[in-house]
Amino acid sequence: MKASLLLTLVCTAVLVAGARADAPGEPETLVRKVQEYAQKATAMAKTALSMVQESDAAQQARQWLADNADLAKQRLVWLKEQLLEFWKPMPAA
Repeated sequence: MKASLLLTLVCTAVLVAGARADAPGEPETLVRKVQEYAQKATAMAKTALSMVQESDAAQQARQWLADNADLAKQRLVWLKEQLLEFWKPMPAA
């Protein structure tokens, strides 16, 4: 979950907790409610993140990256060889 969304949830929790506080002279009630909302938002974010990480698309993407890592390494080696060949000094004619 994006940090901006989490920040929005926390700000909303602060506003809601302030509106629901029984009296303005009870800051500990407000703090407790904000902490509860923040804990709930954090739990929801963790749940959403784990669902995304466990999704089929994420697993397929990880597998694709693992399968194609060797191919990418081979291409880099070939490119390095080509560049080294390009930079070799030419023999004098």
